[in-house]
Amino acid sequence: MVEIDDIHSHLNRTEVARIVRPTTVGEARDAVLTAAREGLAVGICGGRHAMGGQQFAAAGLLIDASGLDRVIAFDPIAGTIAVEAGIQWPALVAWLRAHQPGDAGWGIVQKQTGADRLSIGGALSANIHGRGLALRPIVQDIAAFTLIDAAGVVRRCSRSEEPELFALAIGGYGLFGIIATVTLRLSRRRRMRRLVAVTNVDQLMKSFDARIAAGCVYGDFQFMTDERSPNFLREGVFSCYEPVGDDTPVSAGHVELDEADWRRLYRLAHEDRAELYRVYRAFYESTHGQVYWSDLHQLSVYIDGYHRELDAGRATARSEMISELYVPRLALPAFLAEVAEDFRRHRVELIYGTVRLVERDDETVLAWARSDWACTVMNLCVTHDERGIAKAAEDFRRLIDAARRHGGSYFLTYHRWATREQAEACHPRLRECLAEKRRIDPGGRFQSDWYRHHLALLGMEAL
Repeated sequence: MVEIDDIHSHLNRTEVARIVRPTTVGEARDAVLTAAREGLAVGICGGRHAMGGQQFAAAGLLIDASGLDRVIAFDPIAGTIAVEAGIQWPALVAWLRAHQPGDAGWGIVQKQTGADRLSIGGALSANIHGRGLALRPIVQDIAAFTLIDAAGVVRRCSRSEEPELFALAIGGYGLFGIIATVTLRLSRRRRMRRLVAVTNVDQLMKSFDARIAAGCVYGDFQFMTDERSPNFLREGVFSCYEPVGDDTPVSAGHVELDEADWRRLYRLAHEDRAELYRVYRAFYESTHGQVYWSDLHQLSVYIDGYHRELDAGRATARSEMISELYVPRLALPAFLAEVAEDFRRHRVELIYGTVRLVERDDETVLAWARSDWACTVMNLCVTHDERGIAKAAEDFRRLIDAARRHGGSYFLTYHRWATREQAEACHPRLRECLAEKRRIDPGGRFQSDWYRHHLALLGMEAL
């Protein structure tokens, strides 16, 4: 047996039978067939940032897809690129820059924020979104993909070829097969000017609307996390990106945060959140007016294992666990006011948070973006002992309940602490999706700890 864990939360320590690292689609297919002969379940991982258990299956065969990292074909006329699903965002962005003349050309539409070394196949499997102001989840950017099914058959899926599987596998968390290759739709690279303002949640939706009307394409709101301030979860830094003319030079010598700056911010986030906000706000205000490329501004710094430095000398390790909560946009101020009161009362340690927008996804079966939501991402500090984990579970359940009271929902796979009632109410097609998984993969070849947990949670083990 081999022990493995996720990179961010370190709360998914799992023993798997062994790890296979294919470098070709054929090798990945062979691994599935080998697992079938040996009676092993198959789990699939890429960048290993997933925190809800969807990438690991205890006692199963783990297929690490990170070696499937080649570019297959680039169509500069259609603006699409076909890649193996293990390729990660930095490599894809670098390839596009290196294989197009000049600075113009095609670039990615959107990616996750906060970390870059995440696979394209994982992005499809989670149906991720970025900081687009008028974008749907990444399903909108998927032209087609190939999937290795439980029988080892490579199936091409698109809106016209196997559309049912297309709608199930995007946002299907790896349950329907291995995403082998992905054809992504791209967008033209554009110069973007960053516009920075300090605002509050009462004005935020009007501010978003005004920026969208002015042509801004990307943006988010990073709110104050200092629970001692009256502006906790109210005031924040609002930054958007507006396209500018092709003759506008990209800023040379950007004011930006280096690794040492980020380490300082990590420490302040845990030890002095008032100073954190002061420093972070001052930094962002100093970048107002800087011009970036539309693809490069989406890249960010993530320091693996940053909590080891923060926890030096502590008896018990800690990490951050993430949740993303969705509410109707006009309900955001009331939702955040309720959360602020709850966090103070229960002494919840909020490390980082942001608000983004997403447009409704009407294509996937297990769509989390069931409406035009305001999306609130929250990183909570969790102490890795029985008491700390129990407290975290309660804290995250209360967050989900707060979102529900305001007509909202939560993202399914950041953690496994939601109750059955919460899961069924917020994801009304979850049972249908799991039933379809069993129909398509009756032998249960593709599994995960997240899948097993939810079968038990919903009482579906005997079905």
